[in-house]
Amino acid sequence: MFDFFWNLGSFIVALSILVAVHEYGHFWVARKAGVKVLRFSIGFGKPLFTWYDKLGTEYAISAIPLGGYVRMLDSRVDEVLEQDKLLTLDSKSVYARMAVAAAGPIANFLFAILALAVMYIVGVQNVKPVVGSVTTESIAFHAGMQPGDQITKIGGDEVASWQEVNFAVMSGLGEHRLDVKVIDERGQIAIRTMNVEGWKLDKRDVAPLTSIGITPFRPDITTELALIADGSAAARANLQTGDVILFFNQMPISSWTQFVELVQLAPNEQSVITVLRGDTKITLNITPDSREGAQGTTIGYLGVVPKQKSWPAGYIETRQYGVFDSILLGVQKTYALTMLSFEMIGNLITGQVSVKNISGPVGIAVGAGDSVSYGLIAFLSFLALISVNLGVFNLLPLPMLDGGHLMYYLIELIRKKPVSEKTQELGYKLGAMMLLALTCFALFNDVSRL
Repeated sequence: MFDFFWNLGSFIVALSILVAVHEYGHFWVARKAGVKVLRFSIGFGKPLFTWYDKLGTEYAISAIPLGGYVRMLDSRVDEVLEQDKLLTLDSKSVYARMAVAAAGPIANFLFAILALAVMYIVGVQNVKPVVGSVTTESIAFHAGMQPGDQITKIGGDEVASWQEVNFAVMSGLGEHRLDVKVIDERGQIAIRTMNVEGWKLDKRDVAPLTSIGITPFRPDITTELALIADGSAAARANLQTGDVILFFNQMPISSWTQFVELVQLAPNEQSVITVLRGDTKITLNITPDSREGAQGTTIGYLGVVPKQKSWPAGYIETRQYGVFDSILLGVQKTYALTMLSFEMIGNLITGQVSVKNISGPVGIAVGAGDSVSYGLIAFLSFLALISVNLGVFNLLPLPMLDGGHLMYYLIELIRKKPVSEKTQELGYKLGAMMLLALTCFALFNDVSRL
């Protein structure tokens, strides 16, 4: 229950920040263009808090925190006083209206640059992209990837973290080959060429690296207990931090994975566990608690966390830059994320990426909660990624979105006259139906992951 409220609160905070940034872009340019703004709302539905500025604009925090809007004076829908006719949106030039429509997505891109720049100024901690294992008969296997290979370049992109590797690999969708530059365990530079012709991300929740057969290196997990949850089966059995698991139901334990599998097979069953506590072997009775696992099966769990070995020297590095370099990196990363977002939309259309990978509010909420838990840098990275996605999504040429408005204005420029109100109204209805269908589909994907 705590996780639910934590994720919900993080989602509301993250979305409110990004919506405020997006709508402020529209608001600021509208004001500069001489358009009267009637309301600036964060959220939809009934306003919970309202206040006004000296120009008469109403600011509102509304009940449904799933978006926001800026309502501008428009003679097509409002009764306009004579003295306000030149303050309506529809009285402005088509270029001014295009600027107002584009300002929201542009604000999202600028915010992403700022968030990433702050990250690099504070310092970003990365794990070097060293391969831990390679799946037999996978794309990476046939390319000759080896455990211990440190990936330094993919295609034309230099990479220094697993996030950068992921993005570079995703950019390879639709290509015939990917050249991967590595430094092997002997310190030799090598090029591993991966044949990615026909490769697709067509399975739900399968990461790009997993899809091509690469598992990142992680320090081994020991069978020593590092944490015991209060009130758990382990706590009731008097297990203690520092205990090393030796046997479970007379089965010798050689790895943490083996131990977890044995416990999962014994939900609510009285069992026996033997541990090494200091120099003494202790045998205890224990009954694993139960919970629902995959495919609705019941599995056992104890409520313990194992100790992980330390990272080898040099595997974790902190990258920190000056203000100018941080801003430049922010611009470069935002551009790369924007291009990748457009590429992913294209891959969704062509079937290179399965629509099962689309996430909705629930997925974003979980991501927001996790990023907040990891600290400021992770949260800023999450905000930058979602801000870019929000900007790209709003540029799609769908009525109801900023891209739809820009499409109408472009047609107006070409035809020398506005698109008829009847056509626009039909477009808005179709756009609303498409967005509703997309939202329902994303929610279905979210729920199916729970």
